[in-house]
Formats: sequence, structure tokens, C-alpha cells
Amino acid sequence: MMGTHSQSTTPITATNYLDKQRGESDQPVKFRCERDVLDHAFSTARRAVAGRGGTLQVLSGLYLELSGNCLTVVGSDLDLTVKVTIEVGGEQNGSVVLSADLAAEIVRALESGQVEFSADDKGASLVSGRSDFSLRVMSADEYPKFEEPGGESVTLNAGSVADALDQVTKAASVDDSRQVLTGVLMAAEADGLRLVATDSYRLVVRDLPGTSVLGRDQTVLVPSRALQTVGRILGDFEELTITLGERDAAFEVGDVQVVTRLIEGEFPNYSGLIPDNHPNSLVVDRIALQEAVRRVRILAQEATPVRLAMSSDGLELLAITQDVGQARETIDATYVGTDLTVAFNPQFLLDGLEVSPGEEVRLETSEASRPAVLRSIGDEQFLYLLMPVRVS
Repeated sequence: MMGTHSQSTTPITATNYLDKQRGESDQPVKFRCERDVLDHAFSTARRAVAGRGGTLQVLSGLYLELSGNCLTVVGSDLDLTVKVTIEVGGEQNGSVVLSADLAAEIVRALESGQVEFSADDKGASLVSGRSDFSLRVMSADEYPKFEEPGGESVTLNAGSVADALDQVTKAASVDDSRQVLTGVLMAAEADGLRLVATDSYRLVVRDLPGTSVLGRDQTVLVPSRALQTVGRILGDFEELTITLGERDAAFEVGDVQVVTRLIEGEFPNYSGLIPDNHPNSLVVDRIALQEAVRRVRILAQEATPVRLAMSSDGLELLAITQDVGQARETIDATYVGTDLTVAFNPQFLLDGLEVSPGEEVRLETSEASRPAVLRSIGDEQFLYLLMPVRVS
């Protein structure tokens, strides 16, 4: 999969359009649009909206700007911005800011068909069939301006990127006190692009051979939240265009653009965490192990781990919770090495199994206290490292 490079231009689209057309702020706006199209725009842009807007109340809203038959819908919390550009039946150019939650919920609740939208500084109206909603509005003049990230644009195959994002974002931390761990490292490798994420309990490495996005030895740290948003909208699209600036990155898919600030800081030296060799190797059907873990974990309560006992006889799973009970299950597996029992957080183990490609996986271990590595049989581009849980 080769990335196709194109020198970045600055078309008048979602981002810089806001800057160039601010003279039309708070002008009356009126258009017609099919409910499903408007629902797509509102619900997609809403993903970036801050809870209550923080110190800027206007950030709790969606920014709408109409020019001709082109409607731009923007949601942002300043770190993440999602812009959707759709075609509507425009009647009067202008801009307005609506409550993101209410606007999205209203449109989602309407019956399929045409929606008549109009707004001025006194309020907004959404009419469809026999439904008629009125909403208070916020000043479009108060909505922040955004700049288009500079840099070279690269177009990639969306399908393979979608799978890779799903695999790595699960391992990123959600603890903002360690911000570098909330990101996904994108690193240029000799044969392509490498994606890495870790929350210090597990680590995912996913290689995309032949994918050229960064310069030689270049790395960037992209917030996992932004990449999760990109992954959700890739859907059936064939292409994803990435533009990397010095401090920002933009991802364009169809009529959607996701812009995010890059994370500053040094990502951990993950390569030293991956063992060079493992004397023990367990090969097992991925779905069989996944389903067994789900059953056994029912009795793995109160942070109780699931134990994997590996031997030449196969694999036995065990969960014991004091004063509750225990669960035990055996499954067929091929094991080479010294008999060993290792305990894992069941959810972390399930996360790795769910995103592993292929029908069979190989669990590589050395000692009960050392990291284990989960790989997919037949796909050496994916690695899931998992820290064990100490048990008495």
C-alpha cells in the first residue's frame, strides 16, 4: 500500500473558510436539507464538542455556516475539531451557533424527509413534517477561528488504516496526567509506517509496510481520541488524506475533516520492552480463547485476574474470587516449552484477542512475572504485549 504525495494547497474548505468569511457572522441563515444528511453532519461534528464548553460556552455548540448550497458544520473543544461539509438547498447565506446536544438530538428524532432550517440572532427554527422546534442560538462571532495545518498531504488506503487504528487506540491511556501515553506514536520505519500505543500495562505495535507519511526517522504523537474519531468515520471510504503540520494534523475522509493538536513530549522507549526471545509458545484458536476468557471472567470479580495454565496437555483457564466462587475451563492448544501459569487482566487480554487479525494467535512467554507477547499467526505486522498480574 503506497501513499501518494501531493503538495499541500489551501482550498476554501471547512477550516480556512471560517477565517475568510467572518464578515457574514450572525447573518440570518436559511436552507433545506434531507434529515439523514443533516443528522450525519450534526452527529459527526458533535463528537468533538466539549461537555459544557468549559470557559467558552460557545464551544458547547455547533457552528453552522452557509454559502450558496454549501453548509459547513463545525464542532470543537480547541484540541480536537471536526468539520463536515454537505450540500443543501441554500436560501440565505449566514452563520449561527446552536447547542450541539439539542440540535443533534432533535434532528436524530425527526422523521425521514426534508428539514427546513432558518435562524437569526433571535433563535433557530427546525421544521419537518408536523414537527416544529425552536432553539436559542449563540453568537457566531464568539466562535474561535481555526487555521489549516500546513505541510505535505498524503493519501492512503482507508481500509488498512482503519484496521490499524482500531488495533492501536485500544492500548492508549485515558489518564490525562500522563499525556504522552494518551497518544499514538506514528513513526517512520525503513519499510513504511509504524503505529505504537501503550498505557504502561499493555503495548500495541502495528506496522503498515509501504505506507509513506513521514520523513526519514520522523515521529509524531497523535491524540488517540482524534484517531478514534477518524476510525469511526472511515466506514466504507476508500481513501484517507493526512496532512501533518508542525503542531497539528488533519485527516480528511469524504466530506469530513478531523483536525487535532499534536502531543508534545517524548514517547517511552518501547522497543526495550519487547523481549528478544520467548522460550514458551502457545498456539490457540483466537475465537475459542476469546469466548473462554469471557465465560471465565464472570467469576473474575474485584480486579481478579484470569490465570492461564499452559502445558503439553493444552490450556486451562482459571478465575477464583474469594467468597464468590471459581470458574475453570480447558481448551485445545499447542504448547511448546516449560509448564507455566500466567495471570492477566481479563479485559486487557480480551482487547488484544479482539483486535488480533487471523484465526489463530500465538502467546509467547518466558516467566510468570515477565511480559507476554500476543501475535497473530500469519500476520507479523501486529504485536500486542501484555504485562502479567502477580498472584500468590
